Amino acid sequence: MTATVELVNLRFSYPDGQEVLRGVNLRIDQGESVGLIGPNGAGKTTLLLHLNGILQGKGETRLFGMAADKNSIKHIRSRIGIVFQDPDDQLFSATVFDDVAYGPLNMGLPNAVVQSRVTQALAEVGLAGFETRTPHHLSFGEKKRISLATVLSMTPELLVLDEPTSNLDPRQRKNLIALLKNIPVTKIIASHDLEMVRLLCDRVLVLSNGTITVDGKVEDILSNPEIMRQNGLEVLSS
Repeated sequence: MTATVELVNLRFSYPDGQEVLRGVNLRIDQGESVGLIGPNGAGKTTLLLHLNGILQGKGETRLFGMAADKNSIKHIRSRIGIVFQDPDDQLFSATVFDDVAYGPLNMGLPNAVVQSRVTQALAEVGLAGFETRTPHHLSFGEKKRISLATVLSMTPELLVLDEPTSNLDPRQRKNLIALLKNIPVTKIIASHDLEMVRLLCDRVLVLSNGTITVDGKVEDILSNPEIMRQNGLEVLSS
C-alpha cells in the first residue's frame, strides 16, 4: 500500500538558524486518523506546513507516493486540505461563497460544479444558506466551520487541522468534534486538546525537540504518565 504521508529524516531550520525539525520519520496510511501532540514550540505547525509545500526542508517528503517538489506540488495540494488555527488566516473574500468557491474555481471546474461543491460543503459544516454572508461578520465558531468548508469543497483525500478546537466555547467545540468525526478521510490533527484527540484519533504522535519521540495507540499514550510527563504534557485521565 502506498503511504498517504511519508517523511524520511525531515529537517527544517528557519532563516534565523533555529532548527525546528531535527529528523522526523513518519508514515501515515490511507484512512488513519492521527493526532499530533507536543509542547509549545515543538514544531507541530512547522511540520504540517511541509505537507502542502508551504515550507520545504531537507530530507524526503512524499504525499500519495509522490515527492513534494515543484513538479508535483500543485497536484498534491489539490488532494490535501489544511485548516489553519486562526480562521482569519484562511478567509479573505467578500462573501462566504467566494471563500468556499476559491479552491474549486482555481481547479478550473465548471461553474455548476463549483456551485454544487459550495452548497454541499456548507451543508456539511451546518451553515447552509450562508453563501452571501460576510466572513468577518461571523462568530469565531462560524469562521472555523467556514474555514473547514473551504477545504471540504476541494473534496480532499487528506485533511490536516491545526488546533481545530482552540478558542471555541463548549457547545461549538462539541459540534465541531461531531462534524470531524463524520468526515471519512485520512486526518492529521495537531492539538493541545487531548480529549478531542482521544475522541477523533486512533493513533497519536508526540513531537518533542524536533523529532517524533512516541508513536502509538491513543489510549496507550495519553494515559501513560511517564510518556506524557517526559514530553512536557499533562496526563489525560481515564
